[in-house]
Amino acid sequence: MSNSESKYNARIIAFGKYVPDKVLDNKYFESIVDTTDEWITTRTGIKERRILEKGATSDLAVKAIQDMVRRFNIDLDTIEVMIVATVTPDMFFPSTACVIMDKLEMENTWGFDLSAACSGYIFAASTARAFIESGLYKRVLVVGADKMSAITDYTDRNTCILFGDAAACTLFERTENKNDGIIDELLYCDGSGRNHLYMLGGGSLNPASHETVDKKMHYIYQDGKAVFKVAVIGMAEVAYEIMVRNNLKPDDVAYLVPHQANLRIIEATRQRMGIDPEKVMVNIHKYGNTTAATIPLCLVDYYDEGKLKKGDNLILASFGAGFTWGGIYLKWSLD
Repeated sequence: MSNSESKYNARIIAFGKYVPDKVLDNKYFESIVDTTDEWITTRTGIKERRILEKGATSDLAVKAIQDMVRRFNIDLDTIEVMIVATVTPDMFFPSTACVIMDKLEMENTWGFDLSAACSGYIFAASTARAFIESGLYKRVLVVGADKMSAITDYTDRNTCILFGDAAACTLFERTENKNDGIIDELLYCDGSGRNHLYMLGGGSLNPASHETVDKKMHYIYQDGKAVFKVAVIGMAEVAYEIMVRNNLKPDDVAYLVPHQANLRIIEATRQRMGIDPEKVMVNIHKYGNTTAATIPLCLVDYYDEGKLKKGDNLILASFGAGFTWGGIYLKWSLD
């Protein structure tokens, strides 16, 4: 069912976030690996990242959802579906969604985890849209949450500087206003990218063993140059393609909301769209790459700063392991 065929749209009516208290700044990494603050800042844009010392991904998510409840007085019993975008589930099963529901005593909700790496929030929001536009559900909660420190090798200077822990969520609700909420989307996968960004250990291919631990197979591996080369094109092109499909000019776009992986990728996307620098949401300097949490974190931060207003045209764009990438055209629904 296309958006034009459905009588409903999916709009954001509430949100929340949580970032842990512990901060790892670039000076910390100067003390443990061969790097400098200048090198990290110049190549990534990152100055700090947050780390959850105790707990799991579900704990990050629970606090983000509780933040949403406090902000908007949301009754959790009204949420019908929960989709948790994450690559760091508490365990393989049960799903992190189930764990979160149990911790929050959400007895009227069903849901699942979605694995699309850094594109997780985009893919989950698309899924929420489909559930709502089908007419089956009125309210779907999308959570982007990752405890990246749990799978980061802090002796690998190429990856340890990049990642942080965080969670953020957005509650989508049915609306009959066809000019509100998610207007359009484009999603892509190229499975050949699986060879450049992955975690080899722990799955059915390489079950946990002394060998997988000794070989550090339970940590992120990334071929940085190969990923950058594809990501810088993929994210830029999908954002531009969404604009063209919807006849949006640069002046029509209030903000690009990009996945926060690397400031150079974000800048390339901005240039391809032809928008001004002040129209780009950036918080990578504060949090690093929090994987599925980056895009909703941007939305919450910019709303809190008074920079978002109802009716704003937003272009959400991401690129992640798989490779996965995608874009969403969203009209902001909150005053």
